[in-house]
Amino acid sequence: MTGAREPFNWTAAMAFGLGVLKLPARDFWSMTPRELDAALTGHYGRRRAQGAPDRAGLQALMQQYPDQQPTEQMRHDP
Repeated sequence: MTGAREPFNWTAAMAFGLGVLKLPARDFWSMTPRELDAALTGHYGRRRAQGAPDRAGLQALMQQYPDQQPTEQMRHDP
């Protein structure tokens, strides 16, 4: 085996099926994995797995979203 897989997130799957789709429990539990995947894709779109950003990507993110230190003006503004 090349790497450990994370266990299936049943809590998220149930929250989606029962909460978002509002399926009755019997319908959710009778879904096949392929049907659940199709429902997720239909709702959220196909997501690609992403790894960590490279150094240039991290630098771009840091410039786009810099850490902010509170200033005196920010502390006194309502």
